Amino acid sequence: MPEILGHNYIGGTRSAVGSITLRSHDASTGEALPFSFMQATAEEVYAAAQAAAAAYPAFRNLPASRRAEFLEAIATQLDALDDEFVALVTRETALPTARIQGERARTSGQMRLFAQVLRRGDFYGARIDRALPERQPLPRVDLRQYRIGVGPVAVFGASNFPLAFSTAGGDTAAALAAGCPVVFKAHSGHMATAERVADAIIRAAEQTDMPKGVFNMIYGSGVGEILVKHPAIQAVGFTGSLKGGRALCDMAAARSQPIPVFAEMSSINPVVVLPQALQVRGEKIASELVASVVQGCGQFCTNPGLVIGISSPRFDAFTALLSGLMSEQPPQTMLNAGTLASYKKALQALLSHPGVTHLAGQEQLGNQARPQLFKADASLLLKSDALLQEEVFGPTTVLVEVANAGELQQVLQSLHGQLTATLIAETLDLQICTGVLPLLEQKVGRVLFNGYPTGVEVCDAMVHGGPYPATSDARGTSVGTLAIERFLRPVCYQNCPDTLLPEALQNANPLGLNRLVDGILQRQSL
Repeated sequence: MPEILGHNYIGGTRSAVGSITLRSHDASTGEALPFSFMQATAEEVYAAAQAAAAAYPAFRNLPASRRAEFLEAIATQLDALDDEFVALVTRETALPTARIQGERARTSGQMRLFAQVLRRGDFYGARIDRALPERQPLPRVDLRQYRIGVGPVAVFGASNFPLAFSTAGGDTAAALAAGCPVVFKAHSGHMATAERVADAIIRAAEQTDMPKGVFNMIYGSGVGEILVKHPAIQAVGFTGSLKGGRALCDMAAARSQPIPVFAEMSSINPVVVLPQALQVRGEKIASELVASVVQGCGQFCTNPGLVIGISSPRFDAFTALLSGLMSEQPPQTMLNAGTLASYKKALQALLSHPGVTHLAGQEQLGNQARPQLFKADASLLLKSDALLQEEVFGPTTVLVEVANAGELQQVLQSLHGQLTATLIAETLDLQICTGVLPLLEQKVGRVLFNGYPTGVEVCDAMVHGGPYPATSDARGTSVGTLAIERFLRPVCYQNCPDTLLPEALQNANPLGLNRLVDGILQRQSL
């Protein structure tokens, strides 16, 4: 394995002029790993943003096919990262080998998926309204619209997905696909992993002759604010806490030129278990739900943190089943000491609340997280008690029992915005579903039926987003090909000579795109 330098990546070169040294740690033992990383200075952050700005004109004007080749080259480089790399990631995160191998495949797969988007060309959103000089009472000029990348994008790495939501993760892939150079802020929890992946991206950039500065990476605490406030940065991608995401939104809004922040932040992902489903397959539901809650030590943004059922003997039996299964779950190591401390703090808040009952789970001892099950009064949600609206990042869920279908709707109405909501239902339950589905459409980005939210397919139809505080902007997604639209903006050309038009809008349609021409979708030259 090549030496880990721990230097910042700026404009295709490495830089380490600062004086603050950071260390990477073994997530299981807490011991420092033999790697040092130099925190970026303000001047280095500026240089990284300027390098991205300098790369932007050339990068955005490359044919989409060239950008597709770049993304595919990144995917190939990621796939080539060996077992020694996987072992490094597991040391920094305590995530198991199989999880890292699967996440690596997902990360390279989403790069290839965005390459398909670029070759397909629908991301241009080409629209043409041809001139109507004879139209009465007023003629119409020739108008043509397509979309371009907004400019350099700042991307913040996520703690819980060291590959798929970090250095070469979904935000980076979407920004690069849109023609936007990236300045990536490495997460402190897996800096060595970030360096290995950044090396892969730089190798791919060199192989495909991308402009210097197409990808930059900085290390450090406090450098994110400097980056977001730099005038060259035109958008931000973030996955993390509500506190962190909201701070970035406020910084970006306070700039002399405000910019959008696409932040995925907080979600409790309610699961509604309906009566007939519990009667038919209550034991199976309990087993599957517990598996979802404790998967990956509960460190998923889609972790089911709230389970709602209608009062009945079936729900009582289900509660008993769930309690027994949860009490049997073993402890797991979390991503880092800070995550464990936050988990313990959140548990203490639940344990000390008079409206919450602890049903299952051993006392938190040592450096591992122990799964927990709680039950809370429905009145807490109806009164908008803040406690139950807050995500517990870890292997814990809260049961809420409602009196009837009417109170179920009231409880769901009280919830804040979510990434997901799940309905566990049989045919006889569909009448209840009919009543709550329109409500859930207003509350969440993805509604699941008879599944569990801890699994996000990377594809064209996926929505990994939702109303605030799940995300800062419910109009987008951070997973799937629709994610590219966050980093695009429309440009309209009026009476522009055909030779000056971008290929996507030229009469001959040299790219062979599906285009909206005079209100009719067509794929042919004009």
